[in-house]
Amino acid sequence: MIGLDWGTSSLRAWRFAPDGGVLARRETPHGITALPEGGFQAAFAAATGDWVADGEKQALLCGMVGSRQGWVEAPYLPCPAGPAEIAAAAVPLPITGISAMLVPGLTCRDADGVPEVMRGEETKLVALLARIGAREATLCSPGTHAKWARVADGRIQGFATHMTGEVFAALSRHTILRHSLEDAPLGQGIPPGFAAGLAQSKRSGGLLHQIFGLRTRSLMGEIEQREGAGFLSGLLIGREVTAVLELGVAPPIVIAGADHLARLYAAALDSWDIPNESAGADLAAEGLTVIGRQLGMLPA
Repeated sequence: MIGLDWGTSSLRAWRFAPDGGVLARRETPHGITALPEGGFQAAFAAATGDWVADGEKQALLCGMVGSRQGWVEAPYLPCPAGPAEIAAAAVPLPITGISAMLVPGLTCRDADGVPEVMRGEETKLVALLARIGAREATLCSPGTHAKWARVADGRIQGFATHMTGEVFAALSRHTILRHSLEDAPLGQGIPPGFAAGLAQSKRSGGLLHQIFGLRTRSLMGEIEQREGAGFLSGLLIGREVTAVLELGVAPPIVIAGADHLARLYAAALDSWDIPNESAGADLAAEGLTVIGRQLGMLPA
C-alpha cells in the first residue's frame, strides 16, 4: 500500500509492506498550492510512479488533498470519532491506474459553539489511539495551525486549533517587528531569546501589548536582533500553552511534529512541569496503516 500525507506546502509519501512496515519514504514540495503542470495526477505520479510501476495497486491519502481546494473534497466527520468510523467515511479518489481512498477530516465545536476543523492530524490521532487504547491523553501537533486534541475511550473526543505558526510568520515578515529580528530562520535547537519570550508569556498584560514589547526592547538595546525570533517564538508558544492549560489537558502530552518545533513545545511544557513525550517519527504513516487495515488495504 502507498500512503500520502498531502498538505498545503508539501507531500509526504510512504510505501508500506504488508505488515505495515515502511519500505520507502520520500517528500516533495508539491503541496496543494504548489502543484506541477498536470495538477494532482502529475504530482501523485512524480511522488509514487515508480512504486505503482513496481506493482502497488492501492493508495490511502490524508491531509489538505481532501479539502475544498484539494483533489476531491472529503466531508468532515463530527467528533467523537474512532478509527472504524474514520475508515468508514473514507471517499474514493479517481487516480489513474490505482485504487485510492481519501481519509476524511474531523470537526467539532468549542465550549462557545465555534466550529473547529482538522485535516491530516486525525491520522496521527488514529495512531495514538492504537498505541494507548482506551486511556486518556492529549496530542499536540505543532505547525502552521497547531492542534491540541483529547482522546479517551478509544475515540477522538475534540480538539482546538491555534494559528501560532502562521501568526509568527506574518508578524516576523510583514510588521515593524521584522526590523527587530534577524533574517535567518529559527535553528534546530532552542534559539536564543526563547526562554525570555516564554517567561514574558507568563506575565500579565495582553498579547498584543507583549508583542510590541519586542520592538521597544530592541530599540532600547535590551534584546539583540539574534534573539528576536526566539523571543517572539517563545512568547507566542507560551501564550498558546497558557490557553490550552486553562481549558485543561490530560497528561502526558504527546507531541507529534517536526523535530525543531517539538523541542520548542517540549521546552514550554517543561517550564510548566507538564509531563510530555515525543511521538517519534512517522506518526501519520503509522495512522495510515491502521486505517488501511480497517479498509482491507493491508492484512489485519
